[in-house]
Amino acid sequence: MASNSQQAQDLFTAAQICLDASEPEEKLHLTQHYAQAWRDEILSLDAGAPPQPISEPGRPLKPELVPPGDVPKRGLGTAEGRAALLHAVTHIEFNAINLAWDAVYRFRDMPSQFYSDWVRVADEEAYHFQLLRQRLNDMGYDYGDFAAHNGLWDTAQKTAFDPMVRMALVPRVLEARGLDVTPGMMKRLRHVGDIESVSALEIILRDEVGHVEIGSRWFKYFCDQRGLNMEQTFRELISQYFAGQLRGPFNDEARIKAGFSEAELRALEAMDTGA
Repeated sequence: MASNSQQAQDLFTAAQICLDASEPEEKLHLTQHYAQAWRDEILSLDAGAPPQPISEPGRPLKPELVPPGDVPKRGLGTAEGRAALLHAVTHIEFNAINLAWDAVYRFRDMPSQFYSDWVRVADEEAYHFQLLRQRLNDMGYDYGDFAAHNGLWDTAQKTAFDPMVRMALVPRVLEARGLDVTPGMMKRLRHVGDIESVSALEIILRDEVGHVEIGSRWFKYFCDQRGLNMEQTFRELISQYFAGQLRGPFNDEARIKAGFSEAELRALEAMDTGA
């Protein structure tokens, strides 16, 4: 992997450097630096070495990673419980920075707009992480104080072989889950008077609609390229990778804005194992 001390000349090396960075402050700084460099047209799309498998991106020693079922659940009636909830979302945002850079690093020979979209996502996810970490700090906690799971990155590894599958399953299944659950989180936090946390989640929810829409747009692009029916392919991929794991209710309004069709929403409801 590339040294974080070197100055990238191309976008793929920049993405690799950002993926390598383990400390949150370093990953945020590099993400913001290289996102601006891309916008300023300083970075080329000249690919050097082909992408390598990444078993784990750079991350700090904490939080401790545990199976999803072992992440402790706490009520929102206490400051610790609210911090634990925000920590879970903060960890998702940290992973999302890596996921966006991995899409840039891994998938070569794409249209320039593909890279612009995912650089933008990386930059916005870094901002979300900063927002939530600051809120944790205000409450007397920090990122790493609670255990977390690695489900997002696990799916990134499973979809590293095909950008179409990545677009279908990471933005449109895992990240779209945030569109479904965040309004309920905000309602519960508002109920206990935590308006500051609600304000941070409002910003994140607004931006995440755009991130999922980017996934939808590129999923359609790859389906069109391959002569595949988008809705049918999405159903098949969900059945293959997430059989028995989908839970409703689904935020139809936000998902429609994010590029889902009515037929896709009905297919999700039909697969809802919580129904």
